[in-house]
Amino acid sequence: MDHDCECIYLVGAALGAVVSIVLLWLGYRLGVIYQLFHKVETQSPCHGGEVVAQVLQSHGVKFVFTLVGGHISPILVACEKLGIRVVDTRHEATAVFAADAVARLSGTVGVAAVTAGPGLTNTVTAIKNAQMAESPLLLIGGAAATLLQGRGALQDIDQLSLFKPICKFCASVRTIRDIVPVLRKALAEAQSGTPGPVFVEFPIDILYPYHVIQKELAPKGAPKGIMGKIINWYLQNHLNNLFAGAWEPRDTSPLPVSIPKATAEQIQQCVELLSRAKKPVFILGSQSTLPPAPVEKLRKALESLGIPCFLGGMARGMLGRDSPIHIRQNRRDALKEADLVILAGTVCDFRLSYGRVLNRRSKIIAVNRDRSQLLKNSDMFWKPTVAIQGDAGSFILSLAEGLHGYTCPSDWTEGLKAGDITKEKANKEKAEEKTERHLNPLRVLHLVDDALPEDSIIVADGGDFVGSAAYILRPRGPLRWLDPGAFGTLGVGGGFALGAKLCRPESEVWVVFGDGSLGYSIVEYDTYTRHKTPIISVVGNDACWSQISREQVPMLGSNVACGLAFNDYHVVADGFGGKGFLVTRQDEDRIADIIKEAQDSAKKGKAALINVLIGKTNFRDGSISV
Repeated sequence: MDHDCECIYLVGAALGAVVSIVLLWLGYRLGVIYQLFHKVETQSPCHGGEVVAQVLQSHGVKFVFTLVGGHISPILVACEKLGIRVVDTRHEATAVFAADAVARLSGTVGVAAVTAGPGLTNTVTAIKNAQMAESPLLLIGGAAATLLQGRGALQDIDQLSLFKPICKFCASVRTIRDIVPVLRKALAEAQSGTPGPVFVEFPIDILYPYHVIQKELAPKGAPKGIMGKIINWYLQNHLNNLFAGAWEPRDTSPLPVSIPKATAEQIQQCVELLSRAKKPVFILGSQSTLPPAPVEKLRKALESLGIPCFLGGMARGMLGRDSPIHIRQNRRDALKEADLVILAGTVCDFRLSYGRVLNRRSKIIAVNRDRSQLLKNSDMFWKPTVAIQGDAGSFILSLAEGLHGYTCPSDWTEGLKAGDITKEKANKEKAEEKTERHLNPLRVLHLVDDALPEDSIIVADGGDFVGSAAYILRPRGPLRWLDPGAFGTLGVGGGFALGAKLCRPESEVWVVFGDGSLGYSIVEYDTYTRHKTPIISVVGNDACWSQISREQVPMLGSNVACGLAFNDYHVVADGFGGKGFLVTRQDEDRIADIIKEAQDSAKKGKAALINVLIGKTNFRDGSISV
């Protein structure tokens, strides 16, 4: 009998322990335990949007780009009060592109805030572009209230699943006390390792004051029965948990950022390889411009080494307009001759023919923060002699230190530069060829290049016309060229130009548009007018998606879906408060004057658009037609 009692006692004790654990777990999950130690300030007028703004301010954020929506209004209002400039665009993708440009030019995290549902889905292409361009960017998204998610609320979708494949970090904030730690982690993650976009979702009941949320959650009448009282308790507890400890002081300063760097042994190995090379070449990609290496210091390091450099992406302009070591033409031929190639933040993807342009006899040093990009296609077409997962800019600075006094063989550099000069002379001759009806686009681009001031920034957005511009326009210095990057996204121009002009208000910001790509951005002339950001754009208007048509017609025998019209884009710019200019064959002798008029318009505060009717050109073989 005593034994049976002892067993019953033990079973009862075990059940009691289980119940206690379950109750503690429920208390933790429902926030009941947290509420015992942290105050709920029911009379406070404060709201979660203010906490978001404080974190952004502590991280040096100067601009938040947005298209307004009720889900995110508290964030925008709080940012404005703290002196963070809120810039509203006419499409959510433009807001993200603008934040991307700020990230690239400022070395900080670009920030865009958009409303729930379709507001967020409209950003997907721009976020994917930022991921592939490796831009540190924070996307803030509104969301349905925490209790209504998954219950059919307005604009409620599973937003986290949408962004997890294209963002480094995704989180949904569930209480106000979580805002600071989640945002600090997100902002650090955006800049650490290989930079990229991060997404933080803010349900609407996280952002508004207590009394507003209480009014929404309060039952319409007195609770009836036990179930009614349980539901009423649950709602009140949920509300209290949202706001428990909400306004307690928290550290909002930035968390440390982790950046991989080459080891001393790897640097020494590369110093030895380079010191023995007779025909070395640098190929610099966008990653080489990332912090922490200052771009001006990086430029001096490259100049001290004297090694011929091919520049791509954000690295365009790194060496200024007319550097003796900057080689712009004949890259394929140079790579065949080179005995050492340094891929500094450059990837062997389609831009380098997947590595096939590299000579198999060459020594190859590859440096990249991302291991998958570092070794891309190395199992097929090329093999790195040294592969370093690290920051390209810091690597170059260390390499220059280790090679103090080194000088690249001058005959190698001078030979490549001579080829450059010959090719560019031939290109200038092509620019003088006459078209039957419209203007030669190459001549127009040469005239634009002649007019660019030293502090100008160039934004590239298009196909055929912009492809020619990439060979002709010469960025005047580091971080003065913006293009979409590896994703090749059309429509970046409007946002990139906006972000660039805000970052560098003293600079002349030029966008080179194709007439196709302009369709994505022309409405942003309204934004330029409202926010006093007078950019200048030149539109190569050939009434066609020419880059597609050129191959589609001979291959498939049809121009279907490729034809556009010689539209009056300059009139649209006028309608949005800008200043439009039309340039036709009759204006051939006045092109330089019209460019000057557009520059004067921008100086007076009016964004300008130069609509140039051009002939179609294939710059690769120099053929020009109507």
